[in-house]
Amino acid sequence: MRFSINIPNFGDFADPRTVATVAASAEQAGWDGLFVWDHVLHRYHQGRPFGDPWMLLTAAALATSRIRLGTLLTPVPRYRPQQLARQVATLDQLSGGRVIFAAGLGGPVEDEYRSFGDTAEPRVLGERLDEGLDLLERFWSGEPVNHHGRHYEVRDVTLLPATVGQPRPPVWIGGFWPRRAPMRRAARWDGAVPLFETARHGHTPEAADVRELIGYVREQRTAAGADSSFEFVLGGATPLHPARAKDVIGPLHDAGATWWDERQIQTGPDLDRLAPVLRRIEAGPPVI
Repeated sequence: MRFSINIPNFGDFADPRTVATVAASAEQAGWDGLFVWDHVLHRYHQGRPFGDPWMLLTAAALATSRIRLGTLLTPVPRYRPQQLARQVATLDQLSGGRVIFAAGLGGPVEDEYRSFGDTAEPRVLGERLDEGLDLLERFWSGEPVNHHGRHYEVRDVTLLPATVGQPRPPVWIGGFWPRRAPMRRAARWDGAVPLFETARHGHTPEAADVRELIGYVREQRTAAGADSSFEFVLGGATPLHPARAKDVIGPLHDAGATWWDERQIQTGPDLDRLAPVLRRIEAGPPVI
């Protein structure tokens, strides 16, 4: 099992220098990854400074040499695919192939889409997500791309440099369980990053729910003839003492989780504050 730190892209963490400090501390303390949120607007947290996640991750890449880096998660329908492909490929080149790309619809959809005059219709956003993911994979190959789809058109375009990771960086898909559609989408890629209706951001999901989700995704992958390589990324808050975290994470590890993403509770006072996050980082990853 691997272990990552999760931080928002606002509050104290809107500053790339702060994120560089977090990344360097996480690498030194033995964590395996750092993931940041990708929001332009979240009205619950309005009034705080927000940073661009790709600039924040660039600072993290320059301050580290080992840990994996990415967003959790990027709302692909909010971007133009060619712009997003460039940003991810540039970060992947800079970091020496350490990018993990997590994608979804994002949210709150009213804040992130309708506030800027875009649609918030889930069906349309889902179509743009799937079509955008297909284009990203093709752009990252460094090969010529021609595409005429429902939402995007590309005419003989080659984007270089390609990503270091080939045929693409790992792609993880997020969504709320027990909704099946996002997990069917995840089964077509490299990993699932679920939140749960019964355990929101920062709260640990029940092992029974995790087993149900993992069983469902594995059924989908078996039916599609996919190989067995797949990541199940769970998250929550664990005690400062790494050994005590075993009681929290152990049942999820036994259920099949492959990553633990350490998070502050979304509605808690420490979500976007550097000091408590650094305390948890410096205590080290959980011991299983």
